[in-house]
Order: sequence, then C-alpha cells, then structure tokens
Amino acid sequence: MAASSNAEQTQLQDMEEEDAGMEEREMESDEDEEEGMGVENSDEDEEDDSSEDEKENEAEIQRLEEQLSINAFDYNCHVDLIKLLKQEGELFRLRKARQKMSELFPLTEEIWLDWLKDEIRLTEEEPNREKVYELFERAVKDYICPDIWLEYAQYSIGGMGSPGGIDRVRSIFERAVTAVGLHMTKGQMVWEAYREFENAILSTVQPPPGRIPSHEEQEMLKTQLERIHTLFRRQLAIPLMDMEGTYAEYEEWSEHGVPETVMHQYKKALQQMEKCKPFEEALMVAETPKLAEYQAYIDFELKEGDPARIQITFERALSENCLVPDMWAKYTIYLDRQLKFKDLVLSTHERAVRNCPWTMGLWKSYLLALERHGADHQTVSDVFEKALNAGFIQATDYVEIWQAYLDYLRRRVDFSKGEKSSKELEELRAAFSRSLDYMKHDVEERFGESGDPSCIIMQIWARIEALHCKNMQKARELWDSIMTKGNAKYANMWLEYYNLERSYGDSIHCRKALHRAVQCTSDYPEHVCDVLLSFERVEGSLEDWDFAVQKTETRLNRINEQRAKAAEKEANLARQEDERAEQRRKAKVEKKAQKKVQKGTRAGEKRKAEQDDYQDEWNEDAGPKRHRGNADQPTDEYMETETGPFGKATPPGYKPAPPATKKAPQGAAAAPPAHRQNEDNPELRNDNSSVFVSNLAYTLEEPEAKLRTLFETCGPIKQIRPIFTGKGSFRGYGYVQFESPVSVPEALKLDRRDVEGRPVFVSPCVDKNKNPDFKVFKYNTMMEKHKIFISGLPFSCTKEQLAEICKNHGTVKEVRLVTYRSGKPKGLAYVEFADETQASQAVLKLDGIEVEGNKISVAISNPPRRNATDKPGSSRPTGDAMPRQVYGARGKGRTQLSMLPRSLHRQSAPAGKVENGSAADGEPASAAGNAAGEPKQLSNSDFAKMLLNM
Repeated sequence: MAASSNAEQTQLQDMEEEDAGMEEREMESDEDEEEGMGVENSDEDEEDDSSEDEKENEAEIQRLEEQLSINAFDYNCHVDLIKLLKQEGELFRLRKARQKMSELFPLTEEIWLDWLKDEIRLTEEEPNREKVYELFERAVKDYICPDIWLEYAQYSIGGMGSPGGIDRVRSIFERAVTAVGLHMTKGQMVWEAYREFENAILSTVQPPPGRIPSHEEQEMLKTQLERIHTLFRRQLAIPLMDMEGTYAEYEEWSEHGVPETVMHQYKKALQQMEKCKPFEEALMVAETPKLAEYQAYIDFELKEGDPARIQITFERALSENCLVPDMWAKYTIYLDRQLKFKDLVLSTHERAVRNCPWTMGLWKSYLLALERHGADHQTVSDVFEKALNAGFIQATDYVEIWQAYLDYLRRRVDFSKGEKSSKELEELRAAFSRSLDYMKHDVEERFGESGDPSCIIMQIWARIEALHCKNMQKARELWDSIMTKGNAKYANMWLEYYNLERSYGDSIHCRKALHRAVQCTSDYPEHVCDVLLSFERVEGSLEDWDFAVQKTETRLNRINEQRAKAAEKEANLARQEDERAEQRRKAKVEKKAQKKVQKGTRAGEKRKAEQDDYQDEWNEDAGPKRHRGNADQPTDEYMETETGPFGKATPPGYKPAPPATKKAPQGAAAAPPAHRQNEDNPELRNDNSSVFVSNLAYTLEEPEAKLRTLFETCGPIKQIRPIFTGKGSFRGYGYVQFESPVSVPEALKLDRRDVEGRPVFVSPCVDKNKNPDFKVFKYNTMMEKHKIFISGLPFSCTKEQLAEICKNHGTVKEVRLVTYRSGKPKGLAYVEFADETQASQAVLKLDGIEVEGNKISVAISNPPRRNATDKPGSSRPTGDAMPRQVYGARGKGRTQLSMLPRSLHRQSAPAGKVENGSAADGEPASAAGNAAGEPKQLSNSDFAKMLLNM
C-alpha cells in the first residue's frame, strides 16, 4: 500500500509539472505573439511615417521645380532642390538638377565634390570613365580649388592601367601644379601627391635585388629619378608653407646632396615666404569673407609684380568672395591690361558674369574683351542676349549695356565700302530700333522709366546717320522723336540739334531749329535767343535779323510775365502759409493758456484748506489777516512759492524763509540728497566728461546703482546724477560724469542698450543754449545705397534672425531694429551691407518674402528729410504774446502755483527796470533786479497801491 501510494504521488507530481510546463509554454507563446504583433505594429508605424515624409519631400521637390521654372536664377532654390533629391536618393533627377544649376551658376567646391563622388560611385558599375573626366574638366574651370584638382589626379590614377594612362595622369598633375601649385597653404599637398605617384612608378622600374638591369632598364631608372629630382627642385623654388620639411626630405632622398643652385632658389623662396607669412597668418585668424585681408594681400602682390602669384592670390580671394563684383572687376582689369592671354582673359570674364550676373559693368567688360580678342560675331551676340536676361537692378544699366553692344556693331561697319557694308549697317540700324522698343516696353514696364530720359541712344543714332551715312533726313526724324519725348523745353537739347545741323545740315534747317528752340525752351530762353541772334548776325539778311529780334523780344517779354506771375503766386502761397502757421500758433498758445488756467484752478482747490492765510491776504473782506512766523518776525505777509527757468515772477512782498526754518517732511533726512547737492554746485560738473542718459523707466529702482553697473566698464565714474521730482520720484533721465573725457566715447557706444525692457538713449552732455546747432540724431537722413530698409517684420523678429536672413545676400555689417521709446518693436529695421551692390541684390531677393507669416517690404534706405523745427537743437518760433518764462533749477512743479492775478502779468522787463513798476526814487536800476532777472521785493503797501491804480 505504501509503495502504491508513493507511486501515485510521484505520478501526480509529474502531471502537475507537465501542466505547469504547458501553462508556461502557452504564456510564452502568447507573449511571443504579442511581441510579434507589437513589432508588426511598429513596422507599420515606421512605414506610415516614412511614407508621409516621402510625400512631403516629393511635394516640396515639385514646389521647388515649379519655382525654378518661373525664376531659373534663384540660387538658393537650386541648392535646396539638390539637397532634397540627394536625401531621397533620386540619383538621375539629382544629376539633372545639378546639370541645370551648373549651366547657370558656377558651383562651389562642396557642391562639385559631392557631385563628383556620386558620379564616381555610379561609374563603378558603368565602364565609361570619360563622363567623369568631362565632369572634372568642368569643375576645375569654375574656381581654382586644390581639393578638386587633387581628387581629379587621384581619380586618374585609377585609370593608369589603360593605354596612355600614365601619361594622362602626368598631364593632369602638371596642370594641377600649374593651377594651384603656388597656393601658399594647400599647394604643397598637390606637389607631394605628384611625387608619391612618381615614386610609385620608380618602384616598378627598379629591378629586383641581385639582378643586373639591362641598358633599357637603366635608362628608364635614370629618367624616373630625374623626374623626381625635378619635382623637388620645382617645389623648393616656390614659397610654400612648411617648405623646410620638403627641403629636409630632399636632403635625405638625394644621394649626392642638394645642388648649390637648388639651395640658392630655396633660400630665395624662403625669403619670399617670410614676406607673405604675415598675410597668410592674417587670413588664418580672420573671419569669412576675409575681404579686407585678401585686398591687402593682393595689393602686396601687385607691388611685387609676379603675375603668377598675383593670379593665384586673386583666385584664392574669389573662391571665398565669389559674389563680390568689385573683386571680379579688379581681376579682369588686371588681366585685360597686363597678361592679355586670350583663353585666361575670356574664361575669367565668363566666370565673373556667371557669379555676378546682376552687375552690368562685368557684362560690358566681357563684351569689350570678346571684341578685343577677335571673338566671332555670333559669340558676342549670344553674350549680349544673356546680359539682357541677367536681371539688372537699374534702368540705366540696360541703357549702358545697349550702348556697349551698339558701339560694337558700329565698329563692325566699314562705312568707306559703301554698299558692301550694307549688311552690317542694316544690322546696326535694326539693333538701334530694337533697343528703342526694348526701352519702351521691357524697361519701362519693369522700372516705370526708360532709363534714358535724354534719349542718348537716339542722339548717337542720329549722329551716325548724319556723319557716316550722310542721311540728314533720318537724323532729323530721330531728333523730332527726341523732342516729342519731353525734351523740347530744354535749351541744351535744342543746341545739340542745332550743332548737328550746323555740322552736317544747312542754314535753313539751322534757322528753323533755333526758331523752334526760342518758342519752346523754358529753362534758359535768354541763351537760346542769344544763339539765334548770333546766327543771324553771321548768316541772316536784314529781314531775318528783324524777324529774329521781334521774335526773341516777344518771347522774352512773355517769359518775364510768366515769371512775375509765378513769383506773385509763390509769394501769395507763402503768405497764406505764414497766416495759417500764425493761426495754428495762436490756437496752440490759447489752448496751452486754457490748460494752465484749468490746471491752476484744480491745484488751487486742492490746496485751499492749507492756504487760507494766503487767500485772506488777497481778499480784504475775508476777515482779519493771519500772519506767519513768530512775534520777532516782521508783520509783512509772504507767500511760499518757487520760481524756476519757466515759472512766473514771485509775488511782491515775498520773503523766502531761511533754510533752517523750513520744515523737512516727516521721515526725511535733514541734509539734502546727494543729487541735490550736485545740482546746487555747478562747479563740480564737467560736460566734457559727462553723458546724458534718458528714456529710463520712471519705476526704475535704485537708478544710480543701475547706471553705475551699466557704465562702469567705460571708465572711472566721478558721479552719477539721476534727476528726481520734488516728491522724490525718478524722472527717467540723469547724468553720468566720468573722471576723464576719454570714457565718453565708450559710454556713447552703449546707446540703445536694453535696460529692463527699454532702450536707453545715451547722448553727449551739451548745453543747447551755448550750442544751439548741436544735433543729437546720429542716423543719416539722406539716401544710403549700402543700407536697406525693411518694413512689415513680425514683432517677434530679433536682430540675430534678421542677420541670418540677410547674410546669404552679402556681408552684413550692422542690423538695427527700430523700436518705440518703451522698447517695443515697430516692425521696422535697417540692415547695412558692405557695399551698394550687395544691398541692391538683397532688395531684389528679399522684397516680398514672408518672415513668420508676415510679408516684408525691402527697399534702399532713403529716410524722409527732417524739418528744420524737428532737428535737434532747433527751436520753434515764439510770439510776443507768450514770453518765455523762467523757472528755477528744478523746473516748475505741479503744485507750485503763481498767485499773481492774470491782469498783473507783464512781459519780461528790459534790463535795469523793475518788473512790477519803476524803481524807487534814488534807487539805482541795478538794485531793482539782480543779474538773473529777479524782481525787487515789494511790501504789502506797495502792492496795494498797484491794485488801487489799476
């Protein structure tokens, strides 16, 4: 029984273990299923996200392609499209996008290297390497880039096994060292790669150890060794960075040491490198675009006079400043006047206009260079057509480029051959006609003006017809058209036509031209009349003379009448304007006086309970007079008022109490505050070492400490004088005086610095009474062509964001956001660029774009002129009815009322007279008032007499 029970227990345990194992396996399978479902769900989510991203990218790609179909010269749009296509892996569409961009613009080194590496990967599957070679040839023409040349040479080494492969590699290396071997910092790596290649060839030529080389092998070995020797010698003759290491390597490599001639060339190159080293170090520490440093380097090389070094320095500068037209202009001028190599000159001109297509001067120079080097007519015409589509920024640019092309066409015509040159002549005439149509339709529709108000192109055409073609009829037709375009009122235009008739026409048409000029000219009619009379003196009859005199007198009389009427009308308008200004001034004065009366009434009611004693003195029926002071004081009543630079005069009888008797407010210190002491001691001040600080918040706590923190970096501070009201509240401005005037310029640099959310205005401390012409407004009020004005900005836009937007279009020197006095933005800004061309390009690119949902407007900075009365330091005219009032040092407080009746107000008395009457008998005039114009103190009896005499 025991044995059977043990067996049953063992069987039950086995069954329980099996059930537990099955449950565990079921749970594991459930977990696996859940995990599998989770993985499937996550994969589905990733697929959904990737599909959404692909759709968004495809939509963005289509948008960029549409935008480029509208404006193919949008450089940034090309760059964005290439980035998206590369991200999507669309290699064939990417190749097409790069191809289109390279046709319009020279590509940067980074874009070329990315493109070349992608094409090299594709050619691993395609056996044709020639496409990559062609691409490399295009890449090295855009800019002088050592990295691209090195990549080109290394790629060619991969094909050295093909027939002529070694010679091709050597040819590419030779071109590379010619192009970039003089590069001071990067040329060395090209030379070293070249030597490594030749050393690799040397290892294949050398026979194995123990075997005597044949005569042919010996010759090959000798030739190869000479190649390497030559490379060392050529490199050591060029000033390059770390050339000492190259010299040491040559010493170690050469079995016979360094020859004397090589050592001499090396020392000479080392001296040249030491001369260039400061410029190279300046470039290394300078920030992009390093324009000033490159310009100094170029000036140095121009003085040295080595054409190869001048060329490589220009090329280095242009690789980092490819959008600077002035740099391209200087380079092309140097090549045109000094080197004059056709291929180099024309290729550089082509690169210049591809980099800066908006610059008319580069296109004009290109056309002249093509003609100078004998380019065929079709090439010149094609370049001119590209210039017309380049998108110049001024209407006058189109006039100038048309003039350059028409000059070229005129030089093609041989007028001495007569009919044999009819083809070129007809082409010239057709070009003149086309230019006029182009100005009338294309240019005027775009700019609102033709750019040629004086019709210079038509004048040149007329002179050509008259001089070379002897076709005065056509010349006269052209001049008739010129006069109908608003030029008939100008004397110089008529005299130009008269000189043409005088040179190539006849006296009849000369007389007609002068008579028409007398009739139509309005700017200088006297001059035209004198020319007509001089002409008739020489060539006219008596009848012609009498008619000319009569006509000129009639015309001049009419002109004088018109001028008199115009002068009278102008005088009437000026008088009416003066009357309106006087009416506005009087209305303003009356309004101001009413406000003062209302303000005085309210303040008087507020202080009525405290000043009953003053009211009793003015009203005899109010009861017995109340006297202030103790029994020892005189019985004359006085009124406790204060005057200032713009206040009313002190009432007669006023005797100020001594400072010791005045009661200080409860809780106030007996001694006056520091700023009061400074104000009362002008000798402690020094305007030359002080600045005026304003636009501070009235609620600014501890203004003196805040100002000290702000200005302590400018220099030692002698004193800080924040200005307070009579009640002790801060007025929002003050003065900071330094120990030395040297600190003032540094302090002025803190102008517009933000202090607790408000821009602080810092200006020189100048007495406007002594310097009325001093101007505080520091910004230019005239047109600034290197600066742009932006409006419509979102209020959240910062200087950094705006600088980031503008930096793609030029070198941003300064960004200034326009704010209210409270510091809140107005949505306006000024951005200063390095030159006018960059500013003009920024206007073209930025005008109308959206910034955070706001469409901005961009234009060249041209602030409105400021009126004379708005200029700092100017004063508005004041009449005699309201004389300027003089208050005390603190100005007129709101509670400092003048109790003098309005009927007793007088204008400021002349010097030497008492303000409220004559001086007492026997009293000198100087005693009646002090130097500050204070009136003599009168007693109550004197004041009563004045009231009775009214």
